[in-house]
Amino acid sequence: MKYKLTHAVCYLDSNPEIKIFDLWDELQDYITEEVDRRVQFQVEHSPYSISEEEREAIEQEEYTLVKIEEL
Repeated sequence: MKYKLTHAVCYLDSNPEIKIFDLWDELQDYITEEVDRRVQFQVEHSPYSISEEEREAIEQEEYTLVKIEEL
């Protein structure tokens, strides 16, 4: 079975990243790595210190921007 991943930068993103995966495990690995990368970018580029709670909130928000469909 194939899976379509749509990963937006924000809720208003009119051109989200779309990827097709053949395997569920590949899809999960990609999402985990991409969310970690995006969260780390925000943490590193924030002018303020980010607490662990804030970091977890950023991570949760990133996961809400992911949409998975079976093809």
